[in-house]
Amino acid sequence: MGKKRIATGEGQGEAKTAAVSTVSKKKVDVGTLYIQSTYNNTKLVLTDSKGNVLATSSAGSIGFKGAKKGTPFAAAKVGETLGGKAGAMGMKEVAVVVKGVGSGRESGIRGFISKGINLTSIKDVTPVPHGGVKPKKPRRV
Repeated sequence: MGKKRIATGEGQGEAKTAAVSTVSKKKVDVGTLYIQSTYNNTKLVLTDSKGNVLATSSAGSIGFKGAKKGTPFAAAKVGETLGGKAGAMGMKEVAVVVKGVGSGRESGIRGFISKGINLTSIKDVTPVPHGGVKPKKPRRV
């Protein structure tokens, strides 16, 4: 066991922290929200109309670990976080592009629009296999 240190108040314990501004420098009215929902995680990316990334968030970055990252509750929290960032940028309406088969697809959208941003369209771009893979060759004996 080491010695216990006592803070005397002279310069100790005064950590300098960078001030986080709640007002964003970028002002964007219209954007696109990309949602990737897997069984293990939910990721949201907010872009402008040209596709430049403005903000991003995921269930893991918020603090969920393990199997809890893939839950609808975690996806709703991710949506609320990104909705707050979008509101600070002055975003009014957003188009949503959803990809994946996870349980956070719908709740991520609900969490995002709970911050007062209008939804213009929802597009599903989940890849769907057609025809399957080529079967194995028959075994030659």
